[in-house]
Amino acid sequence: MSVESASLDALDKALVRCLQVAPRAAFSLYAAVLGTSEQTVARRYRRLRTDGVVRVTAVLSTEALGQSNWVVRIQCKPSGTASLAQALAKRDDVGWVSISGGAAEVVCVVRSRTAAAREDLLLERLARTAPVLGVSAAMTLHPFLAGRADDWAGLQHELTAEQERRLRATAGGEETIAPAVLTELNPGDQAILDRLVVDGRSTYAQLAAAAGITEGRAARRLHFLLSLGVAHLDLDISAEAFGWDVSAQLWMTAAPADLEACGQALARIPGVTFAAAITGPHNLMAAVVCRDHQDLYRLVTRQVGAVPGISTLEVSPRMRTVKQAGALVEHSRLAN
Repeated sequence: MSVESASLDALDKALVRCLQVAPRAAFSLYAAVLGTSEQTVARRYRRLRTDGVVRVTAVLSTEALGQSNWVVRIQCKPSGTASLAQALAKRDDVGWVSISGGAAEVVCVVRSRTAAAREDLLLERLARTAPVLGVSAAMTLHPFLAGRADDWAGLQHELTAEQERRLRATAGGEETIAPAVLTELNPGDQAILDRLVVDGRSTYAQLAAAAGITEGRAARRLHFLLSLGVAHLDLDISAEAFGWDVSAQLWMTAAPADLEACGQALARIPGVTFAAAITGPHNLMAAVVCRDHQDLYRLVTRQVGAVPGISTLEVSPRMRTVKQAGALVEHSRLAN
């Protein structure tokens, strides 16, 4: 029995959508928007987080440090995929780790802060790992759907347009999609980000304690980091908790002149959670979540298949998700 059928109700789903739209907003704002009490919202949130349904986290922009993200496909001996995926998931510079390709492939996103760290992982460490048979790494050239807490549109109908407008008007305005380039982060900013990775809703008092500064300065530094795009808030969600049990990566090819239009069209499909132009034999990649295999079939044939300009398509179902943006995953739930 899924968590959805066991305990998630309309208020839970609406609250998760609130977290997508405004991840750090006050419980009092959520309560006012949802027409319930602040105590009810706080109680529901704590339960959702404890049960591994949602977690607010922070993701550092590698572009802010002059680097780029890489999507990596690692072909493995089936006996070694689980251990390799777990080892990669423990790294701070690796996210979205999954086992695909009939248990013979690990797919992940590498967001190393320096070229040397990325090269050490891709050229040295993976090459010396016994189960690895081959590595294919593609640079992310341009994201069409990424870097926002509300990337997944599966819950977009849980709030009315007016409720979303109220949330964005009251709590929005901190993030940007044009990151500033920094040479390095100061220790205080790094401490703030480290704390936000664990809990993106950490209070200013908790951020101040982690960085050894005052609450006022912690608030200003957080606003600086978010407003300049040095980091963004993300919301890890257990899609399975809402009945979305099938996920996959789509590897596509489009003519260069069609690439922008294809990417924008993919970003508008509700089941797509990530879409980007990449290097390599496939120049377009997307991640999708669906309710079941028939839903995946309809998404591929009726929605992706209807996008003009896509000439080839490879569907690679995820057998297991090991890590999302910031949270490890155990038995389809976000691990505490």
